[in-house]
Amino acid sequence: MLSAGGDNQENWIIDNEKTEKYMKWILTTVMMMAVTIGAKAQYVTYNHDSPKMNQITVGETGAGALKPELYYTLLHNKYKKTAAVKNKLAFRTTAGVASYQQVDEAEAIDSALTSRAKIEALNVADRQVDLAWLAEKDKVESQMRQFQKNINRILLTGDSPKDKERWSDYYQVYQCAIKATISANLRRCLQAE
Repeated sequence: MLSAGGDNQENWIIDNEKTEKYMKWILTTVMMMAVTIGAKAQYVTYNHDSPKMNQITVGETGAGALKPELYYTLLHNKYKKTAAVKNKLAFRTTAGVASYQQVDEAEAIDSALTSRAKIEALNVADRQVDLAWLAEKDKVESQMRQFQKNINRILLTGDSPKDKERWSDYYQVYQCAIKATISANLRRCLQAE
């Protein structure tokens, strides 16, 4: 361990260095604890200041009196005369009334925009897809198939080939009209996009 002579001289130096490091660590720890214990956290204080409170009350609601009287009379006489009149209470009341009126106007605008949006949605749907053709397509095609079947039976019922040709021409006219209508609606849809 610690000895002053002989073979243990190196051990004494090593132990002395360890002791110094240990003492420094203890000293540092004690200092940190002392600083921590001595430090006080910030805390909320409330020091009631009556003149400041009166000034805030006068500015907010118009009630109360500005104190100290001599200070406001000598240095802020104009403010003293008008402070109670120029308070925030009247402004807040006016703003509140105005905001109630804005709610009614906003609801009217909202309902108008909602109804306009519904109409515009129908217009957009009409421009993008031919809804009438989608609704009536099956009926029209079914009638045209039935019309073609009837034309094909003309010769079987004893009518002339000229009658069949005439009815076939009518069929072609109707087919052309249907295709032209679909094509026109398709072009209109493409132009709208």
